[in-house]
Amino acid sequence: MKIVVISDTHMTDKAGNLPTKLLEEIKTADMVIHAGDFISIELFEKIKSLCANVRAVCGNMDTPEIRQALPQKEIFKAGRYKIGVMHGYGSPAKLVEAISAEFKGEKPDIIIFGHSHSALNEKIGDTLFFNPGSPTDKMFATSNTYGIIEINAKIEAKIIEV
Repeated sequence: MKIVVISDTHMTDKAGNLPTKLLEEIKTADMVIHAGDFISIELFEKIKSLCANVRAVCGNMDTPEIRQALPQKEIFKAGRYKIGVMHGYGSPAKLVEAISAEFKGEKPDIIIFGHSHSALNEKIGDTLFFNPGSPTDKMFATSNTYGIIEINAKIEAKIIEV
């Protein structure tokens, strides 16, 4: 199973400014996970038109329309692995600790989050913490990135620079 992971797109129009490389990846994905801060519902709809299996949560910058349509936190299975998704909040320096506390007791194999615009692909204990960064941010991100998680017999995750 190929999962394209994105977050912090911060786009006010459809998908006109998503990188072409990312759009092509979405078209070939088995699932897309967006960890919040779409900004526009049109972008969410556009991603759903490119991939039938989209999981998403709202972020702190999302509009009321998106906050009504999407949960703040989601847990689901992909293959035999449990995935937790939440945008995140607070200081980027304490983001992993804050996200970890939100999933305490639920023991996901993968925790996907955003908020910091900084990519992270790190196993801590038995859990993979995965932040795809931002594919579009030109102000705070040091580079524009998204993620690919391959789930087969094991989990293989990588950050892709656009």
